[in-house]
Amino acid sequence: MAPALSSHLLPPLLLLFLAALEGGQSRYFEVRDEGAAGEEEPFLLLNAELKRELSEGQQMYRRALRCIDMLSIEGQFTFTAEQPQLHCATFFIGDPQEFIMIDFDFVNIDCQAGDFLKVFDGWILKGEKFPSSLDHPLPTSDRYIDFCEAGHIRSTIRSSQNVAMVFFQIHDPGNGFTLTIRKKPNLFPCNVISQTPTGRFTMVIPHQHRNCSFSIIYPVVIKISDLMLGHLNGLHLMPSAGCGGVGDFVELLGGNGLDPSKMFPLADLCHSFHGPAQMKIGCDNTVLRMVSSGKHINRVTFEYHQLDEHELENRKENSIEEFCLSSV
Repeated sequence: MAPALSSHLLPPLLLLFLAALEGGQSRYFEVRDEGAAGEEEPFLLLNAELKRELSEGQQMYRRALRCIDMLSIEGQFTFTAEQPQLHCATFFIGDPQEFIMIDFDFVNIDCQAGDFLKVFDGWILKGEKFPSSLDHPLPTSDRYIDFCEAGHIRSTIRSSQNVAMVFFQIHDPGNGFTLTIRKKPNLFPCNVISQTPTGRFTMVIPHQHRNCSFSIIYPVVIKISDLMLGHLNGLHLMPSAGCGGVGDFVELLGGNGLDPSKMFPLADLCHSFHGPAQMKIGCDNTVLRMVSSGKHINRVTFEYHQLDEHELENRKENSIEEFCLSSV
């Protein structure tokens, strides 16, 4: 199980999930214009021991879904309304190198009565999307799959990254749906939300014109150990003012929401280097974003860990908290 965290170290982005579990979800969560979203026991489902036990067993894992839920494991999950449920959502998350595969086994809703069941390729929280519209390969409208508009949902839906979600509204008791979640390998993961407050990752963009964001929803220390871009060498870590027209670069972003395009640019890395460049970022959400022109193979390796109490109290040089400190 993930280690317990004191409440004052939990960023508001995760505290919103906790609030949803206590029954306040419609107050805190907005899915598009009409829904709500959240998480079950925050990161309890990311339990490595549970995952190992399930992988060793022969039977498929099954359980009921809550109105507000989060899943990180494969299995079959069923939601059955016991009363009108008007603001419900389930978040799915995999490891960085995984796609989410969703199969609907059974759907019984009344679209004419105002029920809906929609899949979104990514996450939405309080109207903000991950990946942002600037970084996702599909137009925003194509990221939604609506059961009521199509009359059905195709047999298998695959996410474009390690997160996806379903949001729904069901009026009549007894109605609901059953879905099966599977994971598939992603050889070149692009947009990622980290499951954990500590980790190490290498992002590679091989001759592709795309932008990739790695999101960590904690205040963190992030250390970049290696950066290979398709142009000049030499470390230039500077307050963000753009890379002067360079088509391949990495930027560090900080903010209190989910959408990287709405976050504050903290620093740009415009040239290749080998050796540590470390920064403390005291925001609820830290994003490392790589912009690639498609002309080169770009790669960045970094590691990160959540700021502990001592690090939060001793903010010194090479640290960027002033933009987000009020919410830490």
